[in-house]
Formats: sequence, structure tokens, C-alpha cells
Amino acid sequence: MIAATILDGPDAVRAAVNTHLGFSDWLLIDQARIDLFAEATGDDQWIHVDPDRAADGPFGSTIAHGYLTLSLTNMLLPTVVEVRGFAMGLNYGLNKARFPAPVPVDSSIRCGVELVEVTELANGLQTDMTITVEIDGTTKPACVVSSISRWIDPTPNR
Repeated sequence: MIAATILDGPDAVRAAVNTHLGFSDWLLIDQARIDLFAEATGDDQWIHVDPDRAADGPFGSTIAHGYLTLSLTNMLLPTVVEVRGFAMGLNYGLNKARFPAPVPVDSSIRCGVELVEVTELANGLQTDMTITVEIDGTTKPACVVSSISRWIDPTPNR
């Protein structure tokens, strides 16, 4: 897997602020993936796991869990951007996550990524990337998240 954008080292990361870094490939969200997430999390609400009942529900089919959609950003992000030149990268957290539209079963999603802020740390950098999860064929995003990562400098005494 080769990322759409490679940021090699602190200077490249800093230079990419306010840059759209690219898009992931499309990923099919099928019922099997939804069911596995329900099993793993214990969230077996009928709008996710009961296709017959969901067909008559508000969305006309089952939908992916919002947190399934959010969790897939962790899989898709490295296909968009690869940060090199650090000893390691850490998921530090989220500033904000929203789910504007549901992801219907058997639809495809992808994410676009923008680097919106870089903060200097004593031992590296912190980045804030806006990840927008799109649903193929729609205009409203499924998820918009402000994802915070920390990139630890390979030299201990910077």
C-alpha cells in the first residue's frame, strides 16, 4: 500500500498545513462488516442488524454504526497520508466527531484528509487532521472528525 501523500520529516509536516492530502480508495460497507462490528461492541440495535425490520424503518435498510464509520478512518487514513522521519506516531485523540448522514448497507465510503494544524511539542509534533468520510453517490458526509496525532521525534534531545 502506497499512501497518496508522503510527508517525510518535521519540515514536510509543517509545510503541509492547510493542504488537502488526498482521498482513500472506496470501501464497501456490507452487512457482514456491520454484523461483526455489532458483535464486537454489543451494539445490536435493529437498525444495524435486522435487514427485514430495517427495510420498513426510517432509512429503508440497515445502516452502519456511526462508530464503525469512525473506526474505519483509522484503516483508511494511512492509505491517504504516510508520515515518515519520526520514531513513532500515536493516536492522541479526537477534538470533534460528527455523523451528518447514515451509511446504508452495501454503499461505499472513502475519506478525504486535510492537515489543518501542526503544534510543536518538546519531543515532536502534534497534528490535527480533518477526516471527511464520504458516501459514494451522496453529497452529505457520513462522518467528519478532527483527529489528533502525535509524531515523536527520533532524536531524544531535540
